Amino acid sequence: MQDWWQATFPQGKQYLTISDACGYPVKIAYGEKGKGKPLFLLHGVGSWSYNWRNSVEALSKYFRVICFDAKGFGFSEKPLYRQEIPGHQAIEFERIICQLCDEPVIIVAESLGALISLAIAQNNPQLIASMVVINLPVFAEDLPHWGMKALSMAPLEVIKVIDYLRLTYWFAPLVRKLIETERREVLFDPSILTKKDIYWITYPFIKIPGTLSKAAEELQIAAQEINKSRTNKGSWLTQIQDKLHLINSPVLILWGEYDSWFPPSHGEKLNQYLPNSKLQIIPKCGHDASTGATKIINQAVIDFLIKKI
Repeated sequence: MQDWWQATFPQGKQYLTISDACGYPVKIAYGEKGKGKPLFLLHGVGSWSYNWRNSVEALSKYFRVICFDAKGFGFSEKPLYRQEIPGHQAIEFERIICQLCDEPVIIVAESLGALISLAIAQNNPQLIASMVVINLPVFAEDLPHWGMKALSMAPLEVIKVIDYLRLTYWFAPLVRKLIETERREVLFDPSILTKKDIYWITYPFIKIPGTLSKAAEELQIAAQEINKSRTNKGSWLTQIQDKLHLINSPVLILWGEYDSWFPPSHGEKLNQYLPNSKLQIIPKCGHDASTGATKIINQAVIDFLIKKI
């Protein structure tokens, strides 16, 4: 099957090296297409740049579109032997921005990626020109899927052994089926997910050792953060919630009408907290909006941003 990076970006898959939140060098996979103001497309937990497969071409007509795989996901490096800290993704995203761009950037992000973007807008607003955030867990009360909960509760050492033994590779049909089932559950129209989509969505979990371990580690951190937030204990998540009013960048909030993971009422609440935001509910759309409502999202992003260039 043709390499997705080569088929999507003029220079294919590229790499840059940044210092991660712990100070260690880490290789980040990315691709870019188009000219103009830099626009980053940021995926959620367990995903990679392929989630934006239907947006790169449309948005690159107006912007310099940059997709990257967050540390531990997709084709980026997966350091397995050092403990992550809550919010490390925001620190690392900032360093990616600074290395690739010399002006404030636009961010279009979904789910955990959108939450990370809010943290950057709070702590380093000079990096952000404007944002589009989609279906994000800013007021999450629990991990939304049984598979996520299972990974968050599994001993990390056991998951690392599974990775080391390449069991996801040897049981590839089962892994594909499990991930396919989860992905179809978050689409309003599950039939739009093709065999090619399943192949690439599951590729890192099956072909690249360390992916499952990093997903489990991130979900364990997420579960701890949600629990601290729910019990009124200090956490990275509560810090974001408490400082939403400090975000002055223009923000478009997009929310799936039928998001079964985080309901549209969370989007309405977020819109009330942000001083310079606009909320748009996407009809006939579940949590996976980048796949399930691509045309609507692309047009909403263009309409929202072109006025601000």
